[in-house]
Amino acid sequence: MLAERKKQHLDIILGDDSVGGHIATGFETIRFEHVALPEIDMSAIDLSTQFLGKRVELPFLVSSMTGGAEQALRINHNIAIACQGLGIPFAVGSQRIAIETEADWGMNLELRRLAPSVPILANIGAAQLNTGYGLDQARRAVEMIDADALIIHLNPLQEAVQPEGDRNWNGLTDKIGSLCQALSVPVVVKEVGSAISPTVADRLSVLGIGIIDVAGAGGTSWAAVEAQRARTPAEAAIAAAFSDWGQPTAYAIAALRQAKPDLFIIGSGGIRTGVDAAKAIRMGADLVGQAASVLRSATRSPEDVANHFEIMAAQLRVACFCTGSADLAELRHAKLEVVPFCG
Repeated sequence: MLAERKKQHLDIILGDDSVGGHIATGFETIRFEHVALPEIDMSAIDLSTQFLGKRVELPFLVSSMTGGAEQALRINHNIAIACQGLGIPFAVGSQRIAIETEADWGMNLELRRLAPSVPILANIGAAQLNTGYGLDQARRAVEMIDADALIIHLNPLQEAVQPEGDRNWNGLTDKIGSLCQALSVPVVVKEVGSAISPTVADRLSVLGIGIIDVAGAGGTSWAAVEAQRARTPAEAAIAAAFSDWGQPTAYAIAALRQAKPDLFIIGSGGIRTGVDAAKAIRMGADLVGQAASVLRSATRSPEDVANHFEIMAAQLRVACFCTGSADLAELRHAKLEVVPFCG
């Protein structure tokens, strides 16, 4: 059943643009002040940064997107090969099937062989910590792919509107904290499309969580996805009502950065271009994550994945050039203005 559900998720996202939900990212409401005299050499702009103790060449992360469908082996291998060539990190999807069954769907040490020098992030769901998962399963998720960190994803809305969802979330904060203290690799906490608020980030930082993927609204709406999977009109209506739930990505990043200046923030949720990425970095993101935007290329070949990010990088470089930013640190101080309302 779990494998079939993951296949349905993948098919829906690949086949229907309407699962983007009814909410914008917020990036459309801001723009950079154009610098007509940049006084820098565009070819010398440095887009590199550090993540999990490793140098990454571009401030991009391939976010979690697959979790056990038959296509996952090809997708994961294509991503791993491309990320190694680009010098960027990637996160696998939920490893629940690999942990609970004999099928690992490409989530094994072959990923590390294909991507020996870039950060790889393992992934389990917070909800599973109330269904029997604990330190043993978390360690297995990390060890099976030789991961540099473990993502624990938060998806309460999806679980709430999913007919077979896990809805008992009592005590999960403490369980996440226990894993953070016991694991030998950092724990990253991410949402899946509704944003992590400063209030929740405060609770997590007390536990020792230093990396958060905000995953705001404006990208894939998992409520909209579940509405399409619904078995009855009533289930569809319940899920569809939440297709505009959550905080827009741009505002979620800004709020989190203001509240937690020292937090490592991954900005994701509807990032579609290098200009979006530039705005996310300016609002406070350290890295920019993409999932659905790269999914179709990931089903085809490593070259298509690489081409996608090369375009993203070229767009980001132009944004840096036209703001007079020689590197990402200077981009974080580029002048912004609010887009006037013209409606």
